[in-house]
Amino acid sequence: MKQKNFKIVLVAPDIPGNTGSIGRTCVALGLELILIKPFGFDLSEKAVRRAGLDYWKYVQIKEYNTFDEFIASEKPSNLIFFENDASASYTEAPYQEDCYLIFGSETKGLSTEIYNKYSNQMYFLPQYSEHIRSINLSNAVTAVAYECLRQCNKLR
Repeated sequence: MKQKNFKIVLVAPDIPGNTGSIGRTCVALGLELILIKPFGFDLSEKAVRRAGLDYWKYVQIKEYNTFDEFIASEKPSNLIFFENDASASYTEAPYQEDCYLIFGSETKGLSTEIYNKYSNQMYFLPQYSEHIRSINLSNAVTAVAYECLRQCNKLR
């Protein structure tokens, strides 16, 4: 499978099973996974490998110590952030083949500093029940990744 150009970025992920599942999605779609510290777990944890099954060894992964280090190293031109209280739907995001799809931690979301700096680049996934604070991070990443593929006409 040909490697896709857009990337999945997790900022301070907390739950190893979600990161493992997201890694599995990245392998399935030929995407690079970028993880920004701090993590709420050790990447060698059994839970990450269990969620990624035997696919974890195929995840193309990069790690950065801080968001600023990520920006300096990657020099991204198209950042798209996902946060529950954004005002625009994920279907309205300006997806391009070279975009970075950025998600905050499961328990804290994105930092206030990141949110404020990039507030005009934030998008949400709809939720219609008042009983749910957020959908599972791995489900959100998968939905967004497929929408990006669809809008970039990369679905086969």
